Amino acid sequence: MKKDTKWENITERELEVLDLLSRGYNSKAIAEQLFISPNTVEFHRRQLLKKTESRNIAELIGNAYRQGIL
Repeated sequence: MKKDTKWENITERELEVLDLLSRGYNSKAIAEQLFISPNTVEFHRRQLLKKTESRNIAELIGNAYRQGIL
């Protein structure tokens, strides 16, 4: 499968959030793990959805697996 160019603009922090989301962590747990505010986690989640044109977190994670990101 050809790599989708939408994934090229994902930041390292967004990838960290995505990885933890894929492991089942919620925003509060991600915030504690990364030493950031839960609001910042929510911002990264929204940015991931927007940048990848995903409709929800399940679609985001599925697309990430198909693209070899996770």
